Amino acid sequence: MPVVRLAPSLLAADLGRLAEEIARAEAGGADLIHVDVMDGRYVPNLTFGAGLIAAARKATQLPLDVHLMVEEPERYLEPFAAAGAAIFTFHPDATRHVQRHLTRAHELGMRAGLALNPASPLDWVEDALDDLDLLLLMTVNPGFGGQRYIPASTAKIRRARQLVAQSGRDIWIEVDGGITPETIATAFHAGADTFVAGSAVFGTADPAASLRALRQRCAATA
Repeated sequence: MPVVRLAPSLLAADLGRLAEEIARAEAGGADLIHVDVMDGRYVPNLTFGAGLIAAARKATQLPLDVHLMVEEPERYLEPFAAAGAAIFTFHPDATRHVQRHLTRAHELGMRAGLALNPASPLDWVEDALDDLDLLLLMTVNPGFGGQRYIPASTAKIRRARQLVAQSGRDIWIEVDGGITPETIATAFHAGADTFVAGSAVFGTADPAASLRALRQRCAATA
């Protein structure tokens, strides 16, 4: 079976019980912990910063997969690396010097990713593939959890898989938004290998069982 990585999103977790929520995700076989950072400018919502990353780092040894929905993401490179981020993913339309920031993320010991909104074209990342470890495709418009998967995302995932295959590089294709037992199978079959799920995990009575069910859905379509 192809690789499947599950990254439960703390956006949907009970932050008053952060360590317990992360432990439940670990019990379900989570591969990463996803942290959504929003600044109220790039998207209308406002969420976490370096403090939450540091708190999560103390609660788990799993890699922290940090997705920045912020203007000028370069301002967060050093603070987030110091806080314990393992993956630093930002939107190319939120800054000017994309390649410079990918390089700096690597220099700080993080993996580097770029994120594309549903209507952002894939060619925005073509010239950065040599510096890319992860390509995050938003399958909802960013800013809020609990949204429904946009069906047109499936064709974009297929095109992204072709682009990565042509590059010859080991670039993860991550999807984020509306991931459920039904949509994860669709995205996996289209070529995604890393899946962010918030409400479908932490919005359920048994997050560990929910994570196992998501992985089983991928196995059933392999």
